[in-house]
Amino acid sequence: MGIKIIECPRDAMQGLNWFIPTETKIAYINALLEVGYHTLDCGSFVSPKAIPQMRDTQQVLDEINKSNTRLSVIVANTRGIDDAVKHERVQYVGFPFSISETFQQRNTNSSILESMDVVKYLIDTSAKHNKEVVIYISMGFGNNYGDEWSPNIVEEWVGKLADLGIDSFSISDTVGVSNADSIHAVFKQLNASFSTPEFGAHFHTRQDDWEEKVDAAYRNGCRRFDGAIKGFGGCPMAEDDLVGNMPTENLIQYFESKNIDLQLDNKQFAVAMKIANRIFG
Repeated sequence: MGIKIIECPRDAMQGLNWFIPTETKIAYINALLEVGYHTLDCGSFVSPKAIPQMRDTQQVLDEINKSNTRLSVIVANTRGIDDAVKHERVQYVGFPFSISETFQQRNTNSSILESMDVVKYLIDTSAKHNKEVVIYISMGFGNNYGDEWSPNIVEEWVGKLADLGIDSFSISDTVGVSNADSIHAVFKQLNASFSTPEFGAHFHTRQDDWEEKVDAAYRNGCRRFDGAIKGFGGCPMAEDDLVGNMPTENLIQYFESKNIDLQLDNKQFAVAMKIANRIFG
């Protein structure tokens, strides 16, 4: 199986204090669509009060160019699900399922058990509209709230969700607490315990420890990696001091060093990076 790179402009944008004009979002996403990513995590159907930056996702989806790149959006409740599945351009609907009770309440205003009901609704509704579901295991490598965590807890919740029919997971380091050891332990255990689901990595990281994270995941079977150009962004619901995303250019560097062809257009990537520098400064 080849490496899948998922670019996440949604995650890069969502925590900004200023509103990026819709036309600018469209131009940036159109540039990203030319790069050749497997998937673009391009927006979310969530409360505009909670995440005002994403209030124009519907318009953005309506006006961006057609492409072979798949489009993914995030939802947090049943209303968002109903809105997301109506859009024909969306292939993947993602839901952030935290294994930290504290963060699940903070992020979606619901408990973990209540979120299981939302996931069941997401599965049923997505199937009716030919959408695929991605579950983000938030706080998948630990948390900063003191909630209990271990690879066994990750496995337990993945098992419960897999039993419902979920076959695509992104294990998320929401606040950048992971290290090589925890990543090794989680991916080794998941890939040993489950044969069907695909497990991706959504790392938030600082500039000095990104490579050990990618390497630990790759060496333990991960073949799907989320990133954002220049590492912009972070989760605004996690804490005030955002920990940025995995820089996509670092992912490209890592896999090129291993002579792995990501089938990306490097010239178009450079164009998109210039636009990103103008947007995010």
